Amino acid sequence: MVKYSKYVSILLFLLMLVLLNVAAQYWYTRIDFTKEHRFTLSAKSKEILTKADQPITITVFLEGDLPAAFKRLRNATKDLLADYKAYSGKELKVIFTDPISGHSVGEQDTIINQLYQAGIEPTTLNIKNDAGFAQKMVFPMAMVSAGTRQLPVKLLQNMGATGSYEENINNSIQNLEYIFTAAIQQVLSNSHPRIGFTEGNGELSDVQLSDAISSLSDSYEVGRVNLNDIDASGLDKLKLLVIAKPQREFSEAQKFKLNYFVMNGGRVVWCIDQVGADLDSLKGSGEQLAFNRKLNLDDMLFMYGARVNYDLVADANCTEIPLSMAGPGQGQIQMAPWVYYPLLMPDTAHNLVKNIDAVRGEFVSTVDTIGVRGLTKTVILHSSPFNKVFSAPKLLSLQMVAEQPDPRDYASTEKAIGVLIEGSFPSVFLNRGIPAGINSNFTLPAQGKASKMVVIGDGDVFKNQISSKDGSVFPLGFDRYTQRNYGNKALLLNIADYLTNSDNLIALRNKEVKIRLLDKARLRVEKMQWQLINCGVPLLLLISFAIFQHYYRRHKYAR
Repeated sequence: MVKYSKYVSILLFLLMLVLLNVAAQYWYTRIDFTKEHRFTLSAKSKEILTKADQPITITVFLEGDLPAAFKRLRNATKDLLADYKAYSGKELKVIFTDPISGHSVGEQDTIINQLYQAGIEPTTLNIKNDAGFAQKMVFPMAMVSAGTRQLPVKLLQNMGATGSYEENINNSIQNLEYIFTAAIQQVLSNSHPRIGFTEGNGELSDVQLSDAISSLSDSYEVGRVNLNDIDASGLDKLKLLVIAKPQREFSEAQKFKLNYFVMNGGRVVWCIDQVGADLDSLKGSGEQLAFNRKLNLDDMLFMYGARVNYDLVADANCTEIPLSMAGPGQGQIQMAPWVYYPLLMPDTAHNLVKNIDAVRGEFVSTVDTIGVRGLTKTVILHSSPFNKVFSAPKLLSLQMVAEQPDPRDYASTEKAIGVLIEGSFPSVFLNRGIPAGINSNFTLPAQGKASKMVVIGDGDVFKNQISSKDGSVFPLGFDRYTQRNYGNKALLLNIADYLTNSDNLIALRNKEVKIRLLDKARLRVEKMQWQLINCGVPLLLLISFAIFQHYYRRHKYAR
């Protein structure tokens, strides 16, 4: 009877395993024990995948013999796309391939050319080997396709002048879910929101906005917009307008077009310098009078719930600039803190700026919020608590850099520099006549549609630096003097996503994956200790188990 019960138990156990395997074919689940839930898809990704109405193909070109860091990126991509397959409402096919493996040099050149035309760009790495260094070409990219539409996706993020491979790979892994979910959404909806950078009022040039436009072009249609020429139909096609450092006064006709755009649900980013100051001019003369600009935008911003003040913020938490220090015989270039280039701190309570680094500012002004019914205001960027605010006009001098800023002299409270405003905006031209130059096509609605805008008291926040040697463009947020990357590009991408995307994928961009790397300094000091532990402890456990087993059997069978 006991023997019969034993067989029944075994059969029931096997039957349960079979049933579990059958159920697993229809119901997918996984248990994620990681603290930051790195292996769990967000609800928004699951929603987009389950609503897919056509098959999706994702071709990942990161395959083959790769360095360890890139293998980690590839494996993280495989894990993520396995989850995507499980939740997709339609067939989702995933292909990993090395596009140039097994081809001759001539064939490789042809393949690379074809991939480049499709938006798939290679990265060349220097790999250390026994003979020194060897170059290897890898393709850290993917192509997302659905029907006749396809979209290239960059897996490797932030490969710039700073940061180690480990940091770049970690940033890339954190961003994987966002880039794939956003790409799938775009190919399924065939939606490419249009973003326009205004020109015609002395705004930043194409070269100064080069990296901003290039970075946004991966997901949006981006171009320049002249408010003098554009008509109502052109504005209706735009989702977002970026006004980056205008220096000349806006006409009433231009303001009417901006108001029309906002009232019809258009989104605007205002990057405004109310005070004119320029470091290059200051270096030439040693002194400069920072003067008030007349942009004719105060009444408009006031109606929209914000005011960019005519002042300059000096902050002890600032970046450094190169200056020629007079010395015996010849001048010497040294780095010195410049309090008028503050590091703006994100208010991480809001998803728009969560997990981004400090933002580099240049001659920034404070921003006040105005109480307007139906609008909510949120501060997204602020100064450090150690600041002074000077009203314009203000005489600036390079002599002050010789003095190290004393935080006690700058003790104050945080000042708002960037504000997010959301809601239904009032019309600036309510009960006012239509200005000259506006035709009948511009019809203002009785009530403004729900919209959003960001007001930043810094016109240079999205300006990239340019090499003085060859005119080449540095990445947005990279400071060529201090060799540091700041959060300016991440801020731009987050703002674009938040203002243009009704599905609000911004939370995916802010997903944080902590890579717990070995402490290399401790590893060098304790190397022998941990080698002995790793080799000795398993052997001691094995010997202990053998001794225990010996005496246990002896005790058991001795009776």
